Amino acid sequence: MRPEPYEKDLVVLLADRDAEAAVVELLQRAGDMGIRLPAFDTHTHPMRDPGCFRHSHEFLRAFHQTHEHALVLFDLDGCGQERRGREKVEREAETRLAVNGWDDRAAVVVIAPELEAWVWSDSPAVDRILGWEDREPGLREWLRQRRMIRAGQPKPRQPKETFLEALRVSRSRRRSAALYSDLAQVVDFAPCIDPAFLKLKMTLQAWFPIERRSDV
Repeated sequence: MRPEPYEKDLVVLLADRDAEAAVVELLQRAGDMGIRLPAFDTHTHPMRDPGCFRHSHEFLRAFHQTHEHALVLFDLDGCGQERRGREKVEREAETRLAVNGWDDRAAVVVIAPELEAWVWSDSPAVDRILGWEDREPGLREWLRQRRMIRAGQPKPRQPKETFLEALRVSRSRRRSAALYSDLAQVVDFAPCIDPAFLKLKMTLQAWFPIERRSDV
């Protein structure tokens, strides 16, 4: 007897509303991610990054029969496992998911050090959304002057602190989920070589490949 089809393709567990807003927009940009648009639900863990690491298997247990895949995403910084490295943390959390009903249908993506690492691209959209458009010096030059980034360096060593300082200086917007949503809508992620982002992209492409039309 064939099992009943799943109600939805994907459930995503995240550490906070900022990450949730960003991931929702990334999934909506299905074509740019090289995937078909999945039917998905998102949730945030009340214990944030440590909760995603230690308790995602408990939180998501209720969804393993209704959702085909599960994705857990959180920051390495703040999860309590910073010294272990992202890959070891991912494997441990994935193992707990696998033995709690998800088998090979779940993946964990740990961003090192934090979500803001994905924001720092050369896209002019970053300058505009952070309130640095038409400012002198420009955002990148200001970062170099403050020694927050070196010439030729793709992103700051402390992406979150740098992000918040750039917002504070521009005084144009406050940090909010809407800000992360706006960034995820427009930033060009094609050049992004961050290992966590690449894992996210490849996982989604394996789960939700674009359906190719056969020639008639």
